Formats: sequence, structure tokens, C-alpha cells
Amino acid sequence: MQEETISWNARLYDEQHHFVSDFGQDLVALLAPAAGEKILDAGCGTGTLASEIASRGATVSGIDLSPAMIEKAKAAYPGISFQVADLTDFDLGRTFDAVFSNATLHWVRPPEAALLCIHKHLVPGGRFVLEMGGYRNVAHIIEAIMHALDDAGYSAEARRPGSWYFPSVAQYTLLLEQQGFEVQLVHYFERPTRLNGLDGMAKWIEMFGLYLFEGIDGAAVEELIQAAVEKLRPTHFKDGQWWADYRRLRIKAKKLA
Repeated sequence: MQEETISWNARLYDEQHHFVSDFGQDLVALLAPAAGEKILDAGCGTGTLASEIASRGATVSGIDLSPAMIEKAKAAYPGISFQVADLTDFDLGRTFDAVFSNATLHWVRPPEAALLCIHKHLVPGGRFVLEMGGYRNVAHIIEAIMHALDDAGYSAEARRPGSWYFPSVAQYTLLLEQQGFEVQLVHYFERPTRLNGLDGMAKWIEMFGLYLFEGIDGAAVEELIQAAVEKLRPTHFKDGQWWADYRRLRIKAKKLA
């Protein structure tokens, strides 16, 4: 799984990029957790949405590959069970009424392995509610980074974002059906997302795209990020605010009996 090579800054994630969990509130509404249900938050991050689900009376378990994220989640929400686990290869020894996943599955490869594990952990008829980056999510940001690398003489093609998986509706619904799910709802939509602060775009790249600069000297990385930021400024900096070109894929499915 590619995410293994990414070191997550849990503090920066919460302070600078809390929009991830803010936007996840709509996904919790789609999940509609009920009192007494057992729900797995797959890719729980620092636990904010797991806590929101638990507040509806559900019993929640959260898993994430990042030890830093899990450590912060445990400290913030001691009444919820959190543990480090790889979404492509986990076995919790129990099943759930629902699996919830927000802004995680576009980091996970191979996607088939993750869906197989999720399917295994659902009761027959259990629901799977997810949101992830969809086709051409942050495409302009990726292109700006690639151009900055090319301009500086680095092999941008060799650094294309293998960790990010932004499938089309057709690709992902087919995968779900092949793994034994029945897709009930699909929503693919643009969601321009405001980034915090005048350095919002640079901070976004540092948080989510730093692995694209692996092996490059730290000072050079800062220059490359700034070069990418300047390429984006004419189109992504408006009225004193930075905006990311997000496209999201939101799905509700159920496990066939």
C-alpha cells in the first residue's frame, strides 16, 4: 500500500485542513447512524467523524494506517476504540452494521483488496458509505507540480502520483459490484475547496503531496513548491483566498447477502 511511505502530521492535519472532517458531516448524514449500531470508520484520521457518529448512539471502531493519527484520536476520544490497521489487509474478527469512509480510499492501493476487507467486515445487507477523490480531483494542482519539476530538470513523469487513486464513476461502481456490493447511490461532483491562509496552497502541497518530492533536498523542495504555487496563482487564488479544485465521488452501497 503506497500510503505506508507517507508520514502524516496529525497536528497540521487538524489545524490547517479541518475542512476534511467539516465536509464529512454530510456523509455522516447519508450514513444515518442509529443507536445501537456497530459502525467501522475506515480511515478515521484523528477521530473527529468517528466521534460524531458515536454521538448518535452507535458503537464505533476506527482504524487508520497512520500511528500519529491514531495516537491523536485516542487522546481526543478515549471512549472510542481506535487501532492502526492497513485497509488492504485487516481482520478485526467481527462484523459491523455499516462501514464509513471519508477522504481515505483515494490513498489506498490496490483498491480491490480494500473493498474485499470491507466486504468481509459487513453483516449481510450492511451498508457501505464512502466519499473519496473522484476522476480529475486536484488535477490542476498535480499538473502545476509536474510542470515545476520539469522546469527544474527533474523527471516529473517518474514522480506521477502513484499513491493517489481518483477513479471514475464507472471504474469504482464496477469494482464494488465485482466485490459483492449493490450500489444504491452515486454522486460525482465538483467541490472547490477554500484553503486556510495566504500560504494555504503551499501548506496543502506539504500535507498531501510531499511524497512527490521524495529524494530531493529540503531547500529545493521548498523552491519547487513555491514554483508550483506561482503557476496556480492566476487560477486558484481569488479574492485573497486559495482554492483547491476538488472533485468528489460519494457512494452508498450494501453488501449482498
